[in-house]
Amino acid sequence: MTEPTPAQSQPVPFDPHATSMGDEVAPEVYEELFAMRRSIDNFDAALVHILAERFQATKRVGLLKAKHNLPAGDPGREEAQIARLRAMAKESSLDPEFAEKFLNFIISEVIRHHMRIAAEQQDDEQGENPISADHAD
Repeated sequence: MTEPTPAQSQPVPFDPHATSMGDEVAPEVYEELFAMRRSIDNFDAALVHILAERFQATKRVGLLKAKHNLPAGDPGREEAQIARLRAMAKESSLDPEFAEKFLNFIISEVIRHHMRIAAEQQDDEQGENPISADHAD
């Protein structure tokens, strides 16, 4: 694993009590609101870490695809994943449309990364731009 960059090692200042609602809200309401938001903030942090791990895995897939001249996208796989996630979303009381949009966004980013990896691999084979594991996503 690579060493964190200075930006990665220093947390961004975050005020968990940031709000624009003002003094018209009763203190006990704020207390309950901020408690709920702490939970949401924890979920957001977990999502970021999970997505980072997912993109590390898809990076390895992209490197394998580039090595073997495979296409960046796999419509059959993507279709199966979307159907699976829509069903999971429905079972979990999450809007399946939202789940599909979210996965489509992730898939489009993965394909973009895979295309970049393939281009870098091609450049490397031509001796123009050596690929580095730290540079490819």
